[in-house]
Amino acid sequence: MDEDEFDAFYAAAFPRLTGQLFAFTGDFGEAQDVVQEAFVRAWDRRHRLMADEAPEAWVRTVAMRLAVSRWRRAKRWLELVRHSPPPETTPGPGPDRTALVAALRQLPESQRMAVVLHHLCDLSVEQVASETGAPVGTVKARLSRGRAALARHLAVDEAEEPAWEEGGRVG
Repeated sequence: MDEDEFDAFYAAAFPRLTGQLFAFTGDFGEAQDVVQEAFVRAWDRRHRLMADEAPEAWVRTVAMRLAVSRWRRAKRWLELVRHSPPPETTPGPGPDRTALVAALRQLPESQRMAVVLHHLCDLSVEQVASETGAPVGTVKARLSRGRAALARHLAVDEAEEPAWEEGGRVG
């Protein structure tokens, strides 16, 4: 089968095979995927496929096997997931991180972005400038203002916490 014959075969058989595999799988997207994969495999052996030897049956058989194989793989995965113990719970963020995030939320977006990119993502001032499209001097100013605002917000939060004395609570 040459390329032109294969193209004609594909155009005629693809919709019909997709309909048949849809009836088999119950999922139109899955049917399209397996029929397409079967045609890819048929393309690789198009010179051996003869028009009088039922190439459509060959493609249908390959598509059915692919669909069954995918179904079995999905079934095994589901069984594995069902028998796996639930993941251990991960502790939430500590009070320091919670306070930092709350303070960061109070900053203007441009300052918050500069502080996060520079201090949490470890980008240089030049890299922050490149990523945000701001001049280096502007990034430096945003960092300075952002750090000052963070210091104020975090100092207020610390002042609100209970005071402790040697030997116990102040009461």
